[in-house]
Parts: sequence; structure tokens; C-alpha cells
Amino acid sequence: MASIAEERRRHPAAGSERRLRLVRGRADLSLGSSVGDVRCPVCTGLDDKVVDSRTADDGLAIRRRRECLACGHRFTTFERLETAPLMVVKRSGDRVPFDRAKIEAGLALAGKGRPISQLQLGDVAAAVEEEMRLVGGDITSERIGLTVLEKLRDLDQVAYVRFASVYKGFDDPADFEAEIVLLAKATEPKRHSGGDPADGPG
Repeated sequence: MASIAEERRRHPAAGSERRLRLVRGRADLSLGSSVGDVRCPVCTGLDDKVVDSRTADDGLAIRRRRECLACGHRFTTFERLETAPLMVVKRSGDRVPFDRAKIEAGLALAGKGRPISQLQLGDVAAAVEEEMRLVGGDITSERIGLTVLEKLRDLDQVAYVRFASVYKGFDDPADFEAEIVLLAKATEPKRHSGGDPADGPG
């Protein structure tokens, strides 16, 4: 019986085909398909055992180290959770896939020249996406805009007003004044009514 090395020398194309199968297998895994039919990249055997598992990509994937039971070769596969697409219902009624890049672009314009880092703006966009995915289903563009404003209100008030001017379509200076008044009311410290109970009556 010919060894694996001899088989490679006799049929070099077979090795390429095997590598191609493995690459395709990994691509399928990244989309969340079954890992039951992963072939060994060396002998193309289908039987293996998992020798190590750990999370990857901030918990969005599982990295598995496998050992082929036929030849002993070790290789790595990745499994990812397949999530349902998040759809956005625009004011026109059209439904489009959620695109975090659009939120990041709007935040970048609103925060231009402000003491806000790209990391902070990225965190805002990520927080908005996470909140929308928790809601799930179809999300209105209005809800997304209001959520962005809530996050910006605590980060930078100038950026907040800039984003609001585009999102709400300001076309008059009075619109800016009204928004600033609303912002001031939303961010002013809450006052406690009455005196300090420790002072006692009178």
C-alpha cells in the first residue's frame, strides 16, 4: 500500500484538490454550516476528534483544533453563529439591510473637529447596532436615529445638535434653538423638592 507521501508524488493535483476542499469547508464553516463533513487536509479522512476549543472574534466564533483519526494530522476549523438579517424600514416604506457603516459616517460628520476619538464614535455605532439587534425584526430608521441621539447626548452636545440637524431636517435657526432647549432640559441635574429630611421641621 502506497504511503501518503508517495500518493502526493504520483498525483500532485490531488493535493491541490484536497486543499481546495478544505478551503471551501472552512468558508462553509464561517457561514455556520455543519462541521460533520470536514475533511482532513492531508488524507481527506472524515473522522476526527476535537482536541481544543476556544472562542474567537469576541465570542462570535468558536475555534476548534482537530486531530484526524486516520493519519494524526491536526488542523483548525471555525464555527460562526448565523444570525438573521436586521432590516431597516425607511420613511419611504422601503426595507433595506442594516448598515453600521452609514451610522459611523453620520457620526464622523457630526463629530468633526470635536474632541471625540474614532474609538468613541465606533463604540457609539456598536452600541446602537447591539441595541437594535436585541429588538430584532424590522427597525424603523426613526428609532435608529433617536437611539443615536441618546448615545450622543452623553458624549458631546455639539455633535448631538449637528446629528439632530441632519436627522430631523432643520431648515431654520429656530429649529436649532428649540433643539438646544430640549437638550438643556434633558441634561440638567434633577432637583429634589423639599428640604433635607435631616434638618427636621421648621
